[in-house]
Amino acid sequence: MEDMLNSMLEGAFFVGLLTIVGQIIIAIIAFLIARSIGKKIINSGFSKMQVQKEMSSGRVKTLEKLSINAFSYVLIFVFITIIISIFGLDATGLIAGAGVVGLAIGFGAQGLVSDVVTGFFLLLEKQIDVEDYVTAGGVDGIVEEVGLRNTQIRGFDGTLHFIPNRGISNVSNHSRGNMRALVDIGISYDDNIDEAIAIMQAACDKLALEEEAIKEGPNVIGVQGLGDSDVVIRIIAKTENMSQWAVERQLRKTLKEALDANNIEIPFPHQVYIEKKEQ
Repeated sequence: MEDMLNSMLEGAFFVGLLTIVGQIIIAIIAFLIARSIGKKIINSGFSKMQVQKEMSSGRVKTLEKLSINAFSYVLIFVFITIIISIFGLDATGLIAGAGVVGLAIGFGAQGLVSDVVTGFFLLLEKQIDVEDYVTAGGVDGIVEEVGLRNTQIRGFDGTLHFIPNRGISNVSNHSRGNMRALVDIGISYDDNIDEAIAIMQAACDKLALEEEAIKEGPNVIGVQGLGDSDVVIRIIAKTENMSQWAVERQLRKTLKEALDANNIEIPFPHQVYIEKKEQ
């Protein structure tokens, strides 16, 4: 009789265990399906919003990633609640208890709250968007993601920086409007300055017709400074955003070729070696 009872208890235990395992597997599958469908719905919704409201791609990507982030947090919370219920625990009581503990911990987690609040205002005021070139938190780079807790910026050396939102007190956004290309070219003191400026301006005008990224100029401003061995002439242009460096490189090449063609020297340091002979 006792053996039969033990056998029945073991059978009931394994049935209960299999039931719990089955419910957990179903919950996991439901979680993965819900996450996949949710992401597709969010992506589709923001794609339509971009077309209908003519929003920039950077702004859409920012809000899209943030929405997916928030959706994932909610989904994880629901998943944990379901798992707790599967084990027969009172999820409501645990959540209420967690709320009390969370309130106590919250006094020591003000940084987290500050991150979320700062991130909210960064988005509300449209200070930065995904794909913007910014200087924030002492880092220069391209924004890859603006989250609830931190902002991800990819440096130009490839490093991905995770900056807590509370650490972003000052933001310099270099992606709003046209940018400036600035080049300084030195010519010899022996050359005629007015002639050199005229030659350089003609070369700039030709480049402006060929280079679509140039929006204004380039204009030869004039003598910027007097160096030890050269007269420094400054050239300024306005370009499409993120094209300023390419335009500066092209300007240097074009101006060097124009000056060479007209026999105008670009000075460079000379060194004289004196060999002392023993007497």
